[in-house]
Amino acid sequence: MAQTLEDKQYLLRFNCDTQSHLIIKDHDVCATSCPGKDCTIFCPAEVYKWEGDRMFVGFEGCHECGSCRIGCPHDNIEWHYPKGGHGIVFRLA
Repeated sequence: MAQTLEDKQYLLRFNCDTQSHLIIKDHDVCATSCPGKDCTIFCPAEVYKWEGDRMFVGFEGCHECGSCRIGCPHDNIEWHYPKGGHGIVFRLA
């Protein structure tokens, strides 16, 4: 039985689209106005990665929890559900 968050993430399956449903509206806001890069901390799937001078979004592993759309202190993430038939598939174990 999965006990930790990491164990539970192994129960997830993804049917990825070719286009992201997560969009950083303005990369300059991340670079200049967000010293803590908060989305890299609160996203349980670790979708957001700060590398060099740009935020990278690994949308393929998104859990669709919506924490990024409400957690970004600058409202700089545009979030939509993936189009029909794509996204996360939950399995019970």
